[in-house]
Amino acid sequence: MDSGLKIGVVGAGIMGLSTALWLQRDGYDVTLFDRVEPGSGEQTSYGNAGILARTAVVPVSVPGLLRHVPSMLLDRDGPLFLRWSYLPKLIPWIIPFLRNGKESRVRQIAGALDTILGDSVDQHLALSKGTAAAALIETGNYAYVYKDRAGFEKDAWGFALRREHGAEWEEWGRAKLLEQDPNLGEEAGFAAVLKDHGWIRDPGAYLAALLETFRREGGIFNLGEISEVLPGAERPSVTVSGETHMFDHVVVASGVWSRRLAEKLGHKVPLEAERGYHLVLKNPSHMPPIPYMLSDAKFVLTPMDGGLRCAGLVEFGGVDAPASDAPLRIFERRIKRIYPTLTWDGTESWMGRRPSTPDSLPLIGQSTKAKGVWFAFGAQHIGLTSGPKTGRLVADMIAGRTPNIDMTPFATDRFDKA
Repeated sequence: MDSGLKIGVVGAGIMGLSTALWLQRDGYDVTLFDRVEPGSGEQTSYGNAGILARTAVVPVSVPGLLRHVPSMLLDRDGPLFLRWSYLPKLIPWIIPFLRNGKESRVRQIAGALDTILGDSVDQHLALSKGTAAAALIETGNYAYVYKDRAGFEKDAWGFALRREHGAEWEEWGRAKLLEQDPNLGEEAGFAAVLKDHGWIRDPGAYLAALLETFRREGGIFNLGEISEVLPGAERPSVTVSGETHMFDHVVVASGVWSRRLAEKLGHKVPLEAERGYHLVLKNPSHMPPIPYMLSDAKFVLTPMDGGLRCAGLVEFGGVDAPASDAPLRIFERRIKRIYPTLTWDGTESWMGRRPSTPDSLPLIGQSTKAKGVWFAFGAQHIGLTSGPKTGRLVADMIAGRTPNIDMTPFATDRFDKA
């Protein structure tokens, strides 16, 4: 390892910040680039359920999904939304996405996801140790809440897959749920309570604290619009706000916007924006003691410093379309069913663009078309969970250390061959 090397990291969300910090700890001279300040509401890493979902190995595309899509789209309270005008552009992505829902393929994907998710709580604790960000991490249980046991049994296949990858849970009936949270309504009759999880009490503040540490340790943050990453004859470069910066290595970790940069290098990157929403209820009259996944509604309730955050749902509509109102209205309707007496003073809404590949796996590793350029993007809705592990893997590879997991599923050129 040559600690005198200069490295540029494009993207300062959780992926980029994690990568920059691990590289910095290896002794490299690191410059971080983004068009917005880390911790800003414009970042995808800002808006999420905050869950360190270490057992989130079940991808969205699973056996039988296709037959449920029409009912999900037509259901007023369904978890899936589509801007129909965007459908023609989505078809080339959605076809391989659905093909990846075959059981044998899902098992392969789950195994790969487990290698970057299974120790995610420990990875966040290691990344944040000695920083102000550490105080924002909570550890504990994470409950999948159902109306009754029958609902849980419908999800038996997914929970069996989680168990194969180390998940452990307790099963709580309504009496146990009310003992822990007496404000719950009749919609909460059963829960599978997953052990050894974690959550971030304020994702925006968490990112800002990590950036502060990066800067304090000598890292440079450059705010500006990144137009391109080029390999160059000898060294790669980053062009930001019209100015070109040369580096020994460049890491592309700019979420859904990575597609444009990677395709300029000659890669084929079928990256779609899995648009997600959150609604924060400020000064709620009560909050859950731990995060809840409302399994029927497919969104999460997380107790946070800023209030009760409702986060999740999926909308396909591209990168540029404005936010929709319908998902936010679902949050408000469904929260009253789980907490009938809940009141709050105001709300904060958000929409972000989660970078998703057809196989639900990120691209992690060195570009096969551009010497010195590395990829760390495409983690769909588990970017916050997997960011620190992904950053460490990239730092290891740049330093010449062999990762202790199989990196083949995350190959940066796997879509070039399609």
